[in-house]
Amino acid sequence: MDHAAVIEILDRDGQVRAVHKVLAWPLRIGRSPVCDVVLNDPHLAGEHAELSWGEAGAELLMLDSLNGGWQGQRRLRAGDRLPLAGLAPLQLGATRLRLRSSRDVLAPERPLARPASARSRWRHLWVPGLALSWALLLWYDQWAGMDPGAPWVDYASAVLGPLGVVTAWAALWALITQLFQHWFAFAPHFKRVLAGALGLHLLGILLPALAYAFSAPRLMALDSLLFPLGLAGVLWWQASVVWPRARRWVALGLGAALALGFTLMVGKRIEQQYWLGPPYLAALPPPALRLVEPKTPEALIDELRPLQAQLARQASKDNDLPSADQGNE
Repeated sequence: MDHAAVIEILDRDGQVRAVHKVLAWPLRIGRSPVCDVVLNDPHLAGEHAELSWGEAGAELLMLDSLNGGWQGQRRLRAGDRLPLAGLAPLQLGATRLRLRSSRDVLAPERPLARPASARSRWRHLWVPGLALSWALLLWYDQWAGMDPGAPWVDYASAVLGPLGVVTAWAALWALITQLFQHWFAFAPHFKRVLAGALGLHLLGILLPALAYAFSAPRLMALDSLLFPLGLAGVLWWQASVVWPRARRWVALGLGAALALGFTLMVGKRIEQQYWLGPPYLAALPPPALRLVEPKTPEALIDELRPLQAQLARQASKDNDLPSADQGNE
């Protein structure tokens, strides 16, 4: 045999589904048992195509068929002859395949992940630990916002409701993974969404506390930036399980959506006369968390003094406007 080669049958994601060793040249591809590579594809003829090896390398000859084939955007019909260069995929009927020979550069060997038996025995505690941590944060939020002596049912709904939503979300992603990867990956998706929910929840607690402790209200501008970025990161993390070969395209799509969302948000905030972050803190942490010296009343009055002229001008404008009683007269 001139050159060793294999024919790889690809699935819709470009992953190798089956490999056929080329035992002799030429070889025929089709549905007939007389072919060297027999494919179970009703869109193929009995003898659909023939592969041979010449001086320039592998060459494909299309035999008589109804559906022919495709190479990229090129339509292949009966009688067409073309060289197969590199690892370009080829479609015959409804089957995608690729010829890989000893001339092609072999991909480097990938490092093997540690087998399950060699991994830490604590890895099984990640999901319960994340779920328990988030449940405690949900319980704390409910406790901080309710009156003493509230019934336990109020706490149960506040904790179990978000956990149920996250569980359903992970199950939906697991079904999508089953559809595309033939793997019901509930645990990986559940771990990812729990980690994202816990991180975003901690961000919502720590960021106001830091802004208050250091008297830096501008830190709250990060809330409007980090929360969408974190949510997009969790979506990308989950999508990478379903479409591992399309991570870059998923990242580009999420990045474009984030850019559009930030643009719309800034446009809305300009109308409201502030850019990013909430206009004020609805709840303040305990005074013991204050790490900087509070401002004196005199300093506050000096900072508000430039507003005096603006308020006076606005008051004069309001006084010049006709009142409702004058309009009725």
